[in-house]
Amino acid sequence: MSGIIAQNINQIRASIPDYIRLIAVTKTVSPTAMREAYEAGIRDFGENRLQEALCKQKELQELTDVSWHFIGHIQTNKAKKVLEHFNWIHSVDSLKLAQRLNKLAEELACQPQVCLQVKLLEDPNKYGWEVPDLLADLPQLELCHHLDIQGLMTILPLGLSKTEALATFMAAKELAQEINQQQYSHIHMNQLSMGMSGDYLLAIKAGATMIRLGQIIFGARKI
Repeated sequence: MSGIIAQNINQIRASIPDYIRLIAVTKTVSPTAMREAYEAGIRDFGENRLQEALCKQKELQELTDVSWHFIGHIQTNKAKKVLEHFNWIHSVDSLKLAQRLNKLAEELACQPQVCLQVKLLEDPNKYGWEVPDLLADLPQLELCHHLDIQGLMTILPLGLSKTEALATFMAAKELAQEINQQQYSHIHMNQLSMGMSGDYLLAIKAGATMIRLGQIIFGARKI
């Protein structure tokens, strides 16, 4: 494995614009492999599971310039720990969760950077707002002053063609533009977190600013 991770990262970097924030998704990835990614220039790590992430953060605590991104579904009873240990939360997937995080952020005197997770196509396996519900909830999200709402996050359903995938990513971009046109004071759609190992180039073509890559960096995931 030694050297392969760095080679993969270098190949990805060469294929994407400089402004893209490359988040290495490290679910089931060992701290040793994460250190290799760090040595190859990765400074953003994305985790789906809180307990697994906390163990890795402890083991990698000397890497003080890392940004930690939480990208998995957040259970209400774990919201405080997520706020305490992550710089970014990509998976704010409901008004109830946003309001809970906002209240906790006020208590903790922090202002996490967050993305609102949107479900652009029907998918029973994914969390997130459907578009009409998100638009209806924006006035209440505007009141969440302790959240730094930076953009949208989306995950595509499995099995889409490249044409369908590109169209869905473009829909996310258009939704972000529609929200920005409403000129909220505390909601800014500057970031689009979308694109994974199989579709990140399509996501970038559609306007992604952050991509979340796991297997293309670290190899097949251990279950």
